[in-house]
Amino acid sequence: MWLRNCWYVIAWDHEIPAAGSPTLFSRTVLGEPILVLRKESGGFAALEDRCCHRLAPLSIGRREGDCVRCGYHGLKFDAAGQCVDAPGIPVIPEKARVRTYPLALKNRWLFVWMGDPAKADPQLLPDNFSCEDPAWKHKPGYLHYDTPYLLVCDNLLDFSHLSYVHEKTLGGTTAIAQARPEIERVDGPGMAGVKVTRRVGGVPVPPYYRRMRSFPDGQLLDRWFIYEFLLPGTLLMHSGGRPVDDAPDDLRNAVRLHSCQTLTPESEASTHYFFQQSHPADQGDDALTEGIYQSLVTAFNEDRDMITAQHRNIQRNPQAPMLPLPIDGALVQFRRLLAQQAAAESPQ
Repeated sequence: MWLRNCWYVIAWDHEIPAAGSPTLFSRTVLGEPILVLRKESGGFAALEDRCCHRLAPLSIGRREGDCVRCGYHGLKFDAAGQCVDAPGIPVIPEKARVRTYPLALKNRWLFVWMGDPAKADPQLLPDNFSCEDPAWKHKPGYLHYDTPYLLVCDNLLDFSHLSYVHEKTLGGTTAIAQARPEIERVDGPGMAGVKVTRRVGGVPVPPYYRRMRSFPDGQLLDRWFIYEFLLPGTLLMHSGGRPVDDAPDDLRNAVRLHSCQTLTPESEASTHYFFQQSHPADQGDDALTEGIYQSLVTAFNEDRDMITAQHRNIQRNPQAPMLPLPIDGALVQFRRLLAQQAAAESPQ
């Protein structure tokens, strides 16, 4: 179940080779292979990575300026997808073209629109501000999952798993699972979704916080996780922790983080995962930025191992039911919202 009239992240901007590079970049989104070019003007173009002639991947051809030439029979396509040269053919057929896709760059995330191009609305882009805000520092990350994207969405919508999957990394306490989240519907100028607020009081300092600052032995924190999870699968989160004796509005001794994570289906059974977690630029150096990144990679590999094992079990008996529990509130709301919007896109 995929939405098409929405923006999906296809790459971090640094992943796309420079205009003068011979390297071609291709990534599959919703089962469609897409070639992304950085144009000489500095903009981007996205073409179907499939020559209209014999369906060979254009990405194993070569770049010529803002054009790409198929490596099989030499058809050359411009950034608008039109064939502009076909060796041995004096009159190029009008149908000799490949599909193109709308693109939008926002705060280092390059988005592709997979539905009706006329509906590609930049107002629907999420506010991933900390991906480029100079007040925040991070190291960008990418992981590939051999699992359906909705299973990864479920994971991000229920943070009770932090107490167990990430017991020795991001979690550090069973109190996270015991804390009851507040769940709200999000209907703003961008895509709809859910907002989840989870506050956890009087808990030990998690191991990865100690990379950010020193804490006295026995220090207890009040922690918070406040995030929006927006269609089709983007998490925007403020999180952190302050010493229990500090006032709620006193952040001088607090750890503060902002995270942007987004999921893009590659196929029915594989997913692209783009992520970062930022810290205030005036708190910590490059070593802290790298430490946070390494903590995330460790934790997200823990997630991937668990979700991959879950997926394998589901494949053994796809008809086996899952038992709904009260902790599933956010993921149930999100899946219902996704189903409604997907149904609205379907022909009547």
